[in-house]
Amino acid sequence: MKKKLTLAALAAALMALVVVPALAVGQRDPGTQIAQELAQRNRGYGDMRAEVEMVLRTADGRDSRRAIRLTSLERPAADEGDLSMIVFDSPRDVAGTALLSHAGVGEDDQQWLYLPAARRTRRISSGNMTGPFVGSEFSYEDITGGEVDKYTWRLLGEAPCGQATCRRLETRPRYEGSGYARRVVSIDAEYRIQQIEFFDRRDQRMKTLTYSDYRRHGRFWRAHRWTMVNHQNGKSTTLVFRSLELGTGLNERDFTRAALERAR
Repeated sequence: MKKKLTLAALAAALMALVVVPALAVGQRDPGTQIAQELAQRNRGYGDMRAEVEMVLRTADGRDSRRAIRLTSLERPAADEGDLSMIVFDSPRDVAGTALLSHAGVGEDDQQWLYLPAARRTRRISSGNMTGPFVGSEFSYEDITGGEVDKYTWRLLGEAPCGQATCRRLETRPRYEGSGYARRVVSIDAEYRIQQIEFFDRRDQRMKTLTYSDYRRHGRFWRAHRWTMVNHQNGKSTTLVFRSLELGTGLNERDFTRAALERAR
């Protein structure tokens, strides 16, 4: 499937989504080396469960809130991307909606969306991955994470980021169909992503994702607040992690289409 929704490790990254980058091999430029080190430091988390509040804010400041459950599973092989699932619990109009993502290292990302009103699952095509995820400022592309091999990496230099100093890496997608010309990722001395700037296909700044409220979970740092601001429409989406656990015993059976349809 040709691409390209993280960060993430979100996700993080939604997952730099919490979803952790995979390692590239044999590349020596400074930007790639930093990205590889970030990936290596995040390897070994096993799996993750979180309860998250999603806050949608309009350009005129009105808020709406959603409750979601987020799970992810690390696959051990460096040439495999991680698995993740997002399930909406409220409000009623989106409750039961669920997204399953199988991240690939090349052009093999796969996503399925379960719609409870229709009682059916549909595959997210590569052409739709640039669209907004359930009305938020995150796209489907953002949800699948930021595996190292999907991008070229170039070190731009250092710059202040809050009270820290970050190395700024420019990353461009290797795959077709991305909604972005490039991203600029700011990484602090602890190898925590502080910010990602997204540039659209015209190379205009489109969005900024800021990670904050970092907390330790064993040897791993995880941001408990993600804020995505869309500079072109004035809207924003904030993810606030109310709980987050690593190593909870999930396995690949929890990330199948059958599991997606019974997740509600």
